[in-house]
Amino acid sequence: MIDTRSAPFGRSETQGMSPKIIATSGPLRGTQFELEDAEISVGRAPASHVCVPDVSVSREHCLIKEDAEDGWTVVDRDSANGTFVNDRHVKEHRLRDGDQIAVGQTTLVIFLHPEPEPKASVTLDDADVLADQTIKLREADALYLKPAKADLPATSGVGRDLSTLLNVSRVISSIRSSTQIQRQLVKLILQAVPAERCTLVRLDHGRLDLESAVTCDKRPPSDEPSSLSRRTLERVLQDGSGIVCNDVQTGDMKSSATLVRARVSSVLCVPITAAEEKLGIIYLDTRDPAVRFGEHHLQLLVAIGGIAGVSLQNARHVETLEREAERLRADIAIEHNMVGESPPIRKVYEFVAKTAPNDSTVLLEGESGTGKELVARAIHQNGPRASRPFVAINCAVLSDQLMESDLFGHERGAFTGAITQKRGKLELADKGTLFLDEVAELAPLVQGKLLRVLQEGEFERLGGTRSIKVDIRLVAATNKSLSAAVEDGSFRLDLFYRINVVALTLPSLRQRGEDLRLLATYFLQKCGKRCGRRILGISPEAQSLLDGYGWPGNVRELENAIERAVVMGSTEWLLPEDLPEALVEASPSVSGQRLKYQDGVREAKKQLVLTAVTDADGNITRAAKSLGLHPNYLHQLIRNLGLKQQLMH
Repeated sequence: MIDTRSAPFGRSETQGMSPKIIATSGPLRGTQFELEDAEISVGRAPASHVCVPDVSVSREHCLIKEDAEDGWTVVDRDSANGTFVNDRHVKEHRLRDGDQIAVGQTTLVIFLHPEPEPKASVTLDDADVLADQTIKLREADALYLKPAKADLPATSGVGRDLSTLLNVSRVISSIRSSTQIQRQLVKLILQAVPAERCTLVRLDHGRLDLESAVTCDKRPPSDEPSSLSRRTLERVLQDGSGIVCNDVQTGDMKSSATLVRARVSSVLCVPITAAEEKLGIIYLDTRDPAVRFGEHHLQLLVAIGGIAGVSLQNARHVETLEREAERLRADIAIEHNMVGESPPIRKVYEFVAKTAPNDSTVLLEGESGTGKELVARAIHQNGPRASRPFVAINCAVLSDQLMESDLFGHERGAFTGAITQKRGKLELADKGTLFLDEVAELAPLVQGKLLRVLQEGEFERLGGTRSIKVDIRLVAATNKSLSAAVEDGSFRLDLFYRINVVALTLPSLRQRGEDLRLLATYFLQKCGKRCGRRILGISPEAQSLLDGYGWPGNVRELENAIERAVVMGSTEWLLPEDLPEALVEASPSVSGQRLKYQDGVREAKKQLVLTAVTDADGNITRAAKSLGLHPNYLHQLIRNLGLKQQLMH
């Protein structure tokens, strides 16, 4: 016996009638969305109706909304990369049937008047439909599956069958979805065979998968599910032979009340096979006693079963690969505000994807300005605590006592000025994520109390005696070496082990050379929008300065430099004179690559500094005073202008 899924599942006859959009490319390819609400949001945000896991798609990218004339309009929501309809950039566009909406790498096709889908509500009847008028045909004996050895008669019927097989092969070979292959097949078969109903049922690990069954019926719609003969299906699968049975009402059908009530008179059933593997069943029937299925119908359907088997098998392999690819894409398709596509930053994305789903403590190391808080927020946003608080605290900006009070809270009267009770950041972060930036700056006393929180999940407020339970995930960050801090005794070894569970060193901007221009453009658009300035881009001369600079302050310094240029600039292009002087001073002069004005300014500064230091007999403090500068700034200017070696001689 073949196990079947007994409940009649499947799509209803009318489900496909409402407007819908289908993704034909990108990470959602093959996914269908019904336009059931008046507004359908599209974006990267998880709350979107159509959530697209693609970093090139904005969190709130566009809206597809119903208009006053019962039509649909797409409206761009100031997305970073724009919304396109039929390859045209649009802000608002009234949609027509079949329009293609492109957001990032995803194309959505809108169907305003879709055709009714083949229905798929199927049950099995235990009656046997075999009667006296029964014909069987094995695949090995199928005429059309071995035309090289067969002597095909030159008749119009054979010509029609060959034309049908060619059409079936052409249509389904271009389809990559097994469900779409089923839908097309049942329609094509009903065009070629005088049946009233055609049902295609796939096998799933040797069992009939009624949930995936698709039926196309020429008869008026009915609430009754399609009823198939279980014994006939089992016999076809067991023997591997196709069966035609006519005059079934006069045979053993009297035991089947369902089929008798349906007045089925003829049945045709063939297996779907590929490389001797059975993939499903094609089942046809009719109630018209004047219609009789013959051997030529059986020959045609057995051949279609063989052709369909290869296409279904290929589609199944493609779908398996696509699911695996989607799973791998999902590993890095994370919610974050980071920008970049270079290999170092992709490793950061992969790290976030792997660490976000669990509660392990994370240690982020790296130079100042590399985006450690952005990574911490991404870990929080993509984890199970995303709906809970994310609380950040900088351990370097407060004194030891204020840090202890800010982190653990205090009771009233705990110290002078503590006139009310205060909840600390730990309590505020309960059930969420606590981000400790510059964790190496924690005082030894605070380190000990934090260790207890990580070990026991409890603490006392400053001046209190009652233990408070908390459930937090800790993400710590530092621009120093914690292992070095442990060696010099400024950081506890036991706390280091508690914090250093999963660690990542963030790449500096110097290591992300491929991302520099992408980041610069991103900050240019961001600052231009905030400042209300229309800027077309960065001039080649200014870009040369950006590329040649070492960026000791990393991404933060780049953002500040671009913001300064946007504020100080006066043209539609970002020019060298708009950038901070440090960039110009640190970049060697290259003829033809920068404006002569900048070269002149640089040379004038060199002469002023050299003259002042020479007149002061090498005394930097006196030279700075004569120039009206702070000595620290003069030291920096000497380094940026490359005068250190020259002054040493």
